[in-house]
Amino acid sequence: MSESARRLLAELVAGGGVSVLSGAGLSTESGIPDYRGPTGRARKAEPMTYQRFVGSARARQRYWARSHVGWRQIGSARPNDGHRAVAELERLGLIAGIVTQNVDGLHQAAGARRVIELHGGLDRVVCLSCRERTPRTELERRLGAANADWDASGRINPDGDAVLDDEQVEGFRVVDCESCGGLLKPDVIFFGENVPRPRVDECFALVAGARALLVLGSSLTVRSGLRFVDKAAALGIPIAIVNQGPTRGDADAALTLDAPLGPTLTELTTLLQHPSPASA
Repeated sequence: MSESARRLLAELVAGGGVSVLSGAGLSTESGIPDYRGPTGRARKAEPMTYQRFVGSARARQRYWARSHVGWRQIGSARPNDGHRAVAELERLGLIAGIVTQNVDGLHQAAGARRVIELHGGLDRVVCLSCRERTPRTELERRLGAANADWDASGRINPDGDAVLDDEQVEGFRVVDCESCGGLLKPDVIFFGENVPRPRVDECFALVAGARALLVLGSSLTVRSGLRFVDKAAALGIPIAIVNQGPTRGDADAALTLDAPLGPTLTELTTLLQHPSPASA
């Protein structure tokens, strides 16, 4: 990070009242592949849609087999320096809240408190009939017991599932809700689903009430995240973007940094905790 960029980013965050919008690029240093950045393995992945999931037992078998394998990596992932730096900036009173497009729970694991999971979280499961929510760890226990003789492995996608062929999926047993027998789904937003309106409104309110918006690790390719940058720009709120590669929001940003998230945010946090006489 150049000295001028370092100074500008520090000045923007030092004033406090910053809202954060984070994406998959923030979690790559925790071993979770991203969508379109340097590890963008999802470019050829076909996402599960809500319509296919609820309409086909075969699709649910395929999804849960892949997700069961993928959870080994997602569930064991730990916060990286970038997550810890964001949590520390919040602790210092500089960050008002975080909107994350990620479903890995790593912001919270790092100690961040006000986190809005725009697309939900893989650590929970919801029944589509009775709406009961249960921990993913409990479902994994049940899936393991139901598939004691089944095993498979494959490359992990950003959404937390593994790439498996039809032969690997064959024989995998899906389990249903213990309370009512309904279909179980991860508590995340699939393609074809809408983010609940109250959640979207909460995100807009956080952005609109902020003094600045800091985008971390998102290419802003999809409208789901870009709309919050558009909102900040419309309100004249300064925007800073730290991402590896260009983003769709660059034209509206007062500052863009093409840099790795962990080292950049760690340096920023250290600077704000111990400002030099020149920057104080």
